[in-house]
Amino acid sequence: MSDHDIDPTSPRMAPKPEVTKINGRELKPSTLMMGHGFDPVLSEGSLKAPIFLTSTFAFPSAADGKRHFEGITGKRPGGADGLVYSRFNAPNQEILEDRLSVWDGAEDALSFSSGMTAICVLMLAYASQNDVIVHSGPLYAASEGFVAKILAKFGVTYVDFPAGATREQIDAVLEKARKQADEQGGKVCMVYLESPGNPTNALVDIEAVRDARNAALGEDCPIAIDNTFLGPLWQRPLEHGADIVVYSLTKYVGGHSDLVAGSIAGAKKWMDPVRMLRNTMGGICDPNTAWMLCRSLETVELRMSRAGENAAKVCDFLSKHPKVEGLGYLGMIKDARQQDIYDRHCLGAGSTFSLLLKGGEAECFRFLDSLKIAKLAVSLGGTETLASHPASMTHLSVAEGRRAELGISDNLVRISIGIEDADDLIADFEQALEAV
Repeated sequence: MSDHDIDPTSPRMAPKPEVTKINGRELKPSTLMMGHGFDPVLSEGSLKAPIFLTSTFAFPSAADGKRHFEGITGKRPGGADGLVYSRFNAPNQEILEDRLSVWDGAEDALSFSSGMTAICVLMLAYASQNDVIVHSGPLYAASEGFVAKILAKFGVTYVDFPAGATREQIDAVLEKARKQADEQGGKVCMVYLESPGNPTNALVDIEAVRDARNAALGEDCPIAIDNTFLGPLWQRPLEHGADIVVYSLTKYVGGHSDLVAGSIAGAKKWMDPVRMLRNTMGGICDPNTAWMLCRSLETVELRMSRAGENAAKVCDFLSKHPKVEGLGYLGMIKDARQQDIYDRHCLGAGSTFSLLLKGGEAECFRFLDSLKIAKLAVSLGGTETLASHPASMTHLSVAEGRRAELGISDNLVRISIGIEDADDLIADFEQALEAV
């Protein structure tokens, strides 16, 4: 929250310094979520931040207004140093962004009205006409569609590689992308990853991508990664070579299936171009949603831990069931390459996985229609267990051949385990499998 309009000579209104360590010990994110970025003194002693429902903010002086707009418009580096207008910044959003930065160890973060808004504004900020985007596969269908269909209208092309690609394969893809960019008169503007990939849970070797990027393109081409499936608890991509981490905050961070939002985080140099475009286009998270997300961040570790424990128990049951062909669960990886990536990058298996049934769409539909506790719905990361059929729902817009190439088969069900009793969930899946 901005304190530039507070009189620092007033003891009652003097902002207190942030406490991020005690006796030399760095406080953990779960502790900082209870108050980081907000001083009750600045809001009449309110323990929790109020919801600031205002479109604009009063300037102390005309000179202050000029200075703020110099930052907003980029005439002066560093951005606005105070509150200006709610399309640019506002107290609830700034508190939220401060706390999101903490989780990923990022210098800066930006909030958006949805995960796809975050992704689209991010890509538009870095892509110019005739550029090339390199991306992993699978991606969330809307992300892949934005690159392949919308950015294509402006001459932006793409080259993709499978999630488990080796360093040698990534080198070859980047070389192909560089030549493609040269032929088009553009550049490779971004390497965009999704790991784990939606809906298969396929992992990308972030470190190999970083090393390949550095060798082929240099460090000016950002590596962005959608970390929605595991973050912010079970994977910290910025520590392994990514420059920008992307979230659908709708999922685990929001965690209650009652809001839609998104974010990106990383070094300020990567955030500033995106912030400038967001200032123009809008798309910042609204204050009520930002307030709800701050509420949710207080329990994200508890919720994700409980859901992860439940998923391990459920998957242990499912792995032994005769009607189950396979599981895309990170706690039961069978591929050596994927296990190596998991061991280096991940801190936990998460609670979203793919269930492969023996059969096809008809068997999946019978299973889904028979669930009694788990809800048949898209999205993931909520307190309740959700199940869906990606091939006919979230990834229906992906061409059938492309779905097959990415492993999104007709017998795949995506399941997001919630925080219910694990034995009750196992009983629900057992009775639903009986209908298959």
